[in-house]
Amino acid sequence: MKIKFGPVEENVITRDEFSLEKAKQVLKDEVIAVIGYGIQGPGQALNLRDNNLSVIVGQRKNSPSWDKALKDGWVEGENLFEVEEAANRGTIIMNLLSDAGQITVWPVLKKYLTPGKSLYFSHGFGLFFHEKTGIYPPKDIDVFLVAPKGSGTSVRRLFLKGKGINSSYAIYKDYSGRAQEKTFAIGMAIGSGYLFETNFKNEVLSDLAGERGSLMGAIQGIFAAQYQVLRDNGHSPSEAFNETVEEFTESLMPLIGENGMQWMYSNCSTTAQRGALDWWKKFRDATMPVFKELYNEVASGNEAQRTIDANSQENYREKLKEELKELSQSELWKVGATVRKLRPIEDEKSHEKAQGACCMPK
Repeated sequence: MKIKFGPVEENVITRDEFSLEKAKQVLKDEVIAVIGYGIQGPGQALNLRDNNLSVIVGQRKNSPSWDKALKDGWVEGENLFEVEEAANRGTIIMNLLSDAGQITVWPVLKKYLTPGKSLYFSHGFGLFFHEKTGIYPPKDIDVFLVAPKGSGTSVRRLFLKGKGINSSYAIYKDYSGRAQEKTFAIGMAIGSGYLFETNFKNEVLSDLAGERGSLMGAIQGIFAAQYQVLRDNGHSPSEAFNETVEEFTESLMPLIGENGMQWMYSNCSTTAQRGALDWWKKFRDATMPVFKELYNEVASGNEAQRTIDANSQENYREKLKEELKELSQSELWKVGATVRKLRPIEDEKSHEKAQGACCMPK
């Protein structure tokens, strides 16, 4: 259906239009091979399995991800195979390896993309930056993506709650004439709440900009800056963390997600309201140049090349551990670990609890 988002109408597919039963009918003769059991693989594979579809997993044997698959109930030789065997058996190949993993495995995987099969992605990086990755799909297969707007953990968690995660979809090649219905079917079967249309280019650029920006990079930078300013001005670690992170994640963000920022502004104390209205445009104007620089680096391919170069180094994982250690060993996140331990075990995060927040109605 057409939905108006602000001034623009977009194509959106809901569960009412494309039901799970319809998805099962479309996929009833398919063998869905999930290649990779790292970030997105477990959530999507388990959701498909729980929806009683024919799903197998392909993963390098005796790896941590192979062991995780075994713990999740996949059975070697029955629905858990090495990558080549799974790709050979599958009719829809879900390439859910990491971007670096896709580059490494592509020479093997492409041999099994025989005429009539389908190739599925949840991120278009490898295909869009094909000149850098060497990923060129055959001409006689369908190629499409469904990209959940959240982690694989969220895909699974929301599915188990009977909810759904929003996902984008794009069709790169419709060789069979059925690529669209297969895209919608997979999207609903993995647990999407609704699907919105994009293309491979826009999915990649928005994803890279988003995760480096407000989703992860920028928010960590803002957390670190505010926490440090509070600490430098004599505030205790607990107070600085609670005012910077805890109230944001545990109280305000759930309410913003449910009702929007305009609701939050309308339903906070007049003191918080005045301050937020006075300061938000200053933060917008201060960060706009950084976001423009970020997007230009993503769109130019420079960010993709840095990622490929870094992830291709033999000692990449050792370097990554050191970089992540800088976060985990920082005072900010050490305090966070302590605060999380102090939370009540049965924390429903109800609206009633949120009313106690400092910037909620007084």
